[in-house]
Amino acid sequence: MRRLPDPARDAIVATACFTGGALLYRFDLYELWAGPSDVPLGWRLLVLSIACVGQLLRTRAPLAGAFIALSAASVDVALGLSAPVVIVLMDLLHMATLRGSKRTGQLIIGLVVTTAISIAVGIALTVDGWRTAVGSGLQIFSVLVMPVWWAVNLRQHRSYTEQVARIAQLDRRAAVTAERSRMARDLHDVIAGHLSAIAIQSEAVLSMAERDPETVKTVLKSVRENSIQSLAEMRTMIDVLRADDEVPDEPASARLSEVGRLVDSARAGGLRVDLTGEAPPELPVAVDLAAYRIIQESLTNALKHAPGAHVEVALADTGRRLAVTVTSEWRGPSTPGTGSGLVGMAERAQAVGGTFDAGRVDDLWRVRAELPLAGTP
Repeated sequence: MRRLPDPARDAIVATACFTGGALLYRFDLYELWAGPSDVPLGWRLLVLSIACVGQLLRTRAPLAGAFIALSAASVDVALGLSAPVVIVLMDLLHMATLRGSKRTGQLIIGLVVTTAISIAVGIALTVDGWRTAVGSGLQIFSVLVMPVWWAVNLRQHRSYTEQVARIAQLDRRAAVTAERSRMARDLHDVIAGHLSAIAIQSEAVLSMAERDPETVKTVLKSVRENSIQSLAEMRTMIDVLRADDEVPDEPASARLSEVGRLVDSARAGGLRVDLTGEAPPELPVAVDLAAYRIIQESLTNALKHAPGAHVEVALADTGRRLAVTVTSEWRGPSTPGTGSGLVGMAERAQAVGGTFDAGRVDDLWRVRAELPLAGTP
């Protein structure tokens, strides 16, 4: 159903209030705190119509509408305060507080207090006894404060709802950013290592194509294996992105139990790799993945920056942590790099509550990560 524009809805509300008020006047059901009145019906309807004019502004200019209704109510007090005018005034006070600023709400509270006092004085002048006037003033104050209080509560609720929505939106953005970062890291770790090995091994093949056919054959075999592994892991990542249900964050082969394959691939690329130690059984999955990827990236960096170098990969169980250390010869950055590999390794270690350090030690380049055996904190 199509929603009516604000001016049309305001006109409907004003018409309904005027019609209802006219009926109350017609059947003498309008008197509040004053006694029976002999004021002509025409005067009553005139005051009510002025108040209803304010209702035509209830959504576009509610504060102006409230002032019009207050003016009509002041005249109505002199005639003997009537229910229809009070109802219109309550509606406009509510709208002005709800749609106005916080300062507007404070101004309306002041107007309500002033109006209640003015009406009490008016009653005192038309009805014998200040006691009756004070009681009536308190009642009027309560009646006029109620819509203001309701509007304040609605505004607070809306503000709270908007804050919750903003926080939820920020959480969603943070989750998307984190997921993009994770995907970028995974793409780098999964694909870059294989492609780097392929590039380096291909270069080696070109340099020895005629001198050592057997070595060329071995290197080409490694190139093929890296290509197949790279494609397989890329397909796995595509399946992860397409799947609706929860799927593993990493390929099942990315475990320390498969670290021997990493070492063999690095050796095929020309590195002289020594592997010492072994991981404890039943490692937490996140720790297992992080350790595997750190070793993979370290060997990839060694292939790029120190081809043919001697590399030591050491795994050590310190009781509460798994220490992963990869040490290689330092030859300087022979191949330009972006540094994203080091950032990715540090992020993986920190994600499971571990520590990471990489840097030059004398004539060596050392990468060391300590990962908690209890998993993520």
